[in-house]
Amino acid sequence: MAGVVKRQRKSGRVPGEWALPVTAAVNGIGTGMYVPFTLVFFHAVTGLSFPVVGAVLTVTGLVGIGALPLAGTAVDRYGAKRMLHVLYAVRVVGFALYPFARSLTAFAVVALVTAAADRAFPAAQQSLIGEVARGAGRDRLQAATRALQNAGNGAGALLATLVISLAGSAGYSYAAWGNALSFALAALLLRPLRPVRTADAAAAPRRAGAGYRLVLADRPFLIVTGANFLNALSYSALSVLFPLFMVEWLHGPAMFTGAAFTLNTVLCAAAGVFVGARVRRAGARRTRAAALGGSLFATAFAAQIVLGTVRPDSGTVLGAALAAVVTVYTLGELIHSPAAEVLAVSAAPEAVRGRYLAAYQMSWSLAKAVAPSLFTGLLALDGRAPWAVLVATSAIAAVLLVRVERRLPAEAVRPLPPQVTVTGAQDGPSAEPSPRPSAQPSAHPLTPVGTALEGARS
Repeated sequence: MAGVVKRQRKSGRVPGEWALPVTAAVNGIGTGMYVPFTLVFFHAVTGLSFPVVGAVLTVTGLVGIGALPLAGTAVDRYGAKRMLHVLYAVRVVGFALYPFARSLTAFAVVALVTAAADRAFPAAQQSLIGEVARGAGRDRLQAATRALQNAGNGAGALLATLVISLAGSAGYSYAAWGNALSFALAALLLRPLRPVRTADAAAAPRRAGAGYRLVLADRPFLIVTGANFLNALSYSALSVLFPLFMVEWLHGPAMFTGAAFTLNTVLCAAAGVFVGARVRRAGARRTRAAALGGSLFATAFAAQIVLGTVRPDSGTVLGAALAAVVTVYTLGELIHSPAAEVLAVSAAPEAVRGRYLAAYQMSWSLAKAVAPSLFTGLLALDGRAPWAVLVATSAIAAVLLVRVERRLPAEAVRPLPPQVTVTGAQDGPSAEPSPRPSAQPSAHPLTPVGTALEGARS
């Protein structure tokens, strides 16, 4: 057994590791079946009006953010894998029931429970990556998971389009049930994975507040989270701002919006693993890689300001320019996302990683909630105004990430050789927290993250 463990640590892989990216692909298919058609999807399956559906989704989405602290506590107490199974089960039931939720009350209840599971899912998934891999293995696993999830999103959107085109309005109900089935399959595919905590990791504090007090006192991690909120606004630009900018300001054909989504999805799916590998081989610090991705966001947004000023009349010129902008934007996404997500995973103390990542996930959820009103308000002033704000937020985020890196654990900033924890224990409750390593670079770079909670880093 010792020889097996040694080989697994050397390779950076554990039995069943394939389950994470494959599960992400299946999960992406389910998500892709309804996200591009959200309002139409829920209007069709519930029979409620568009304004009612929109209002319910907005309110339940905001309320669902409140489930994140509870999910973080549960991850620390019961393990990320168990929580993912619970969240998958909630989503299976939710989407299976949507076609029967014809009344406003029934729809609101199902939407609230499902929204809570959707909001909590990324934090649990990131925690699982942290439980499975160490060092550069986390970066590799994150890049593969994201690439296959993007491929699944694209496949799901195409599948939903096919089902709806063949079955008519009934196709939306079939898509909802197909979505439920995809989540059930994803949960089953996750079973071969056997993540465990390190022997040094201990159970999280008994009371949820104890863990979250550590998060709130950890100023370097809060800076990382704040920088991610600024960058998360950039991720909303393609889906929220780009279509409005195209139609209302550039007066270009609506087909360019669909083409931009397709180009982004294809590049993410096809180049995600390759770009991630190049970044890892270059030995880039995660903070610097995330900052580079943010800088590419800023470059793409600055180009949108130029386009919004020139407003080319030629459809060919406009299409080529937009393709170049989306390519730069997508490259920024491919560099930023793995680095930023693994930076958060590795900077979190292992014993309370679930709580830390729940707090980090708040930055994504709040950005998604703020983006629509922020972008539409700025667009009403000037079509270039929202892009100017995004240039500023991306630049500020890049500066924050570079400046905070010296106050983060060395093993969080630099990808180290893959190291995997494998024992005979099941993925269950964790033990008492042990001391946290110094935030400054140490002489023992392979010391496990989260082995010391000497209080919060200052």
